Amino acid sequence: MSTLVAERLTLAYDKRVVVDGLDLVVPTGRVTAVVGPNGCGKSTLLRGLSRLLPPTEGQVLLDGEVIGSLPTKEVARRLGLLPQQPTVPEGITVAELVERGRHPHHGLFRQWSHDDEVVVAAALEMTELVELARVPVDSLSGGQRQRAWIAMALAQRTPVLLLDEPTSFLDIAHQIDVLELVRDLNAREGTTVVMVLHDLAMAARYADHLVAMCGGEIVAEGAPSEIVTPRVIESVFGIAASVVTDPTTGDPVVIPHRRKRDPS
Repeated sequence: MSTLVAERLTLAYDKRVVVDGLDLVVPTGRVTAVVGPNGCGKSTLLRGLSRLLPPTEGQVLLDGEVIGSLPTKEVARRLGLLPQQPTVPEGITVAELVERGRHPHHGLFRQWSHDDEVVVAAALEMTELVELARVPVDSLSGGQRQRAWIAMALAQRTPVLLLDEPTSFLDIAHQIDVLELVRDLNAREGTTVVMVLHDLAMAARYADHLVAMCGGEIVAEGAPSEIVTPRVIESVFGIAASVVTDPTTGDPVVIPHRRKRDPS
């Protein structure tokens, strides 16, 4: 299994520091959710972990090697990234999109093979997209389109997968579909997953490990039962809340308190 570690990681846009001196050891073979308020550095952290954004200080280690020093294809064989709102090439079908996940495994002497066909078929099956394989991606619903992108990431067959807000703009049913798919992938393949989520309840239900960020730093991390507490919620999100336990699943459930506003 691959390991992913950030050491004293500082990330900035121009001279504006967004992530400041952050240390993180991603739990191998587990599902980690990064949570926090808007603008706290969650998506920037994923960009740094995937080497899309080079650090101004510190480093990211993939399997003990500085990720920025590795060849691009080598990184793509070990680590997959699904960014926010990826751009769909015009007219591309679901199958063609998923097939692109195999590109990192091809080279001068390694062309498309029966093994690639098997991997793509398995990704379509796992995401329940077999019947939509020849349908243009831009004609799909939001939930179907997100599943198509995840299928492409599955076809890439990387031991580490980073997902930046995979449930954005989806209704509750499609959010659950996507997160159940992520859990299933982790259970079947042992894939290490790091995903940015806005919904704290969903993060607590579907992740093994939570990383709570605020102001470009990690405020707390650990099991959902340790992190989803009134104290952490107030320090990270600035709101008062009660936390109860779901009697069916045992997961923590957040009940925000109403914020009183000055009538004037």
